[in-house]
Amino acid sequence: MGSIDLGQSDPAFVGELAKQPGGEMISACFTCRTCVASCPISAVNKAFNPTRIIRMALYGLKKEILQSDFIWLCSSCYACQERCPQGVSITDFMTVLKNMAIREGHAPAGIRAQLKLVKGDGRIYPIDDFDNKKRAKAGLPELPTACESIHELFELAVAGH
Repeated sequence: MGSIDLGQSDPAFVGELAKQPGGEMISACFTCRTCVASCPISAVNKAFNPTRIIRMALYGLKKEILQSDFIWLCSSCYACQERCPQGVSITDFMTVLKNMAIREGHAPAGIRAQLKLVKGDGRIYPIDDFDNKKRAKAGLPELPTACESIHELFELAVAGH
């Protein structure tokens, strides 16, 4: 990442984040870098730096964060969150950022493909009669091959409920 243009900042972004579960404690971060030291992703990919992401959020760099690739690198291992001395829910915060990015149409191709599958079939991997026969042989209950309620859930999500 190069220089930061604070002229592009969105001062309302921090408030928007703080209203969402997982973003409430974002202002409590005092950049001690415990999260970075705990993060297995930061150890192998310097593009993922939780402290820098939090700082960018506090500066209101909404566009830069939500259009980035680095927010998708978080593996949700919770190491950073378990060790944060200020109780910042960093993993949950990263989920908030990912959800916001998806709502604004900034998801990686793989996530968009998964979303399309879930929207269409109700799951990422379709279940057919062959799968249910294998489940029956293993003593497992049959699963429905279609998930009609998923369409209703997506409609509610789009409506903002």
